[in-house]
Amino acid sequence: MVSLWSYWRGGAGNQRFDTVGGPMSYASELTRRNSTAVLTGEGRDSGTLRVDLSWRIRTNSDFGGSQRKWLDNWRHPLEVFKPAEIKGHSHGVANMDFDLACLYELTDGSKGVVQSLGGLLGEFNEAPYIKLSGDDRFGTGSGEHLYINLDNKDDLKRLLIFVYIYDGAPTFDRADVTVTLATPDGKNVEIGCTDPPPQARSCAVVLIESENGQLVARRQVKYVYGFQSEIDRLYGWGMTWGRGRK
Repeated sequence: MVSLWSYWRGGAGNQRFDTVGGPMSYASELTRRNSTAVLTGEGRDSGTLRVDLSWRIRTNSDFGGSQRKWLDNWRHPLEVFKPAEIKGHSHGVANMDFDLACLYELTDGSKGVVQSLGGLLGEFNEAPYIKLSGDDRFGTGSGEHLYINLDNKDDLKRLLIFVYIYDGAPTFDRADVTVTLATPDGKNVEIGCTDPPPQARSCAVVLIESENGQLVARRQVKYVYGFQSEIDRLYGWGMTWGRGRK
């Protein structure tokens, strides 16, 4: 059992575990200082790489700073062991509609996008080997998911995972948005959409590239005030864009 002293010293605070649906596994986080993770190799070259989008609306207490949180933990020390608040869609509360999408480039030179906008949901067993679970707009708590077929990882040159707000106000700064890469061996790599500027509508979250036969993820977390075309220009995808509807 982890003592309160160990928790406050950082022994438990630096480790996060996910036991849902399988054995205990370590969840690492990509940050500015630790920005890269190898997703394949060592028995992870087949199966499915799942990309999850989740968020939680930031309450007024979230803006109170770390001092208030420290005081609450001091007054109620057992609260630190309670499960974290469930993340998910809360469209009705703050008119939020975050969407998960992926720009892709295959080794044969073909390019495209997988997204709910325009019904471009992709294919899992044929090119582009990426499938979107659909647009979960009305708040089920499960968020949205991309499934990447690692059996065809040698056909993938680069993938850019991004999040955009199609409907409603640009509210990245009112939510804690997280993208999680879940590898077949149970490793979870989390990327938080931190420090969003006001009015940003899209965020390039993580770039996955093929290097020496492996897929390597690199944290991006770059915001733009427009949509897919601005993400495209930022990364030089060179596609032609038009207006679309869900």
